[in-house]
Amino acid sequence: MQVDLVALIVDDYDPAIAFFTGVLGFELVEDSPSLTNDGRPKRWVVVRPPGAQTGLLLARADGEHQSAAVGTQAAGRVGFFLRVDDFDAAYGRMADAGVTFVREPRAEPYGRVAVFLDIAGNKWDLLGPGRSG
Repeated sequence: MQVDLVALIVDDYDPAIAFFTGVLGFELVEDSPSLTNDGRPKRWVVVRPPGAQTGLLLARADGEHQSAAVGTQAAGRVGFFLRVDDFDAAYGRMADAGVTFVREPRAEPYGRVAVFLDIAGNKWDLLGPGRSG
């Protein structure tokens, strides 16, 4: 058993795809036409970090209720966690690409961490191994 997908509500598909693939380095796994429950067109868009099993379903907000949830899916808490092998390289690449970091890197017993915002405004932990030495 595994968690296959986590839905992430976004304002629009293409900017979200560009952020997750171009800025974070995820792979675009699927981008297929689909329909809402009442027959309106939508897309089934899945992105995933290279080598990961769990992906994100980028779901375009549909209606006022869902639009209000864009960027607040975890009610202001860090709700998503991206673990990388090379923290400094990932942090530098993301900062150079204009990613907003709301908490600078710090050392914790579990490794290094910095909090950043995704394109929708959700908080993520960028996690990496502690510094050796």
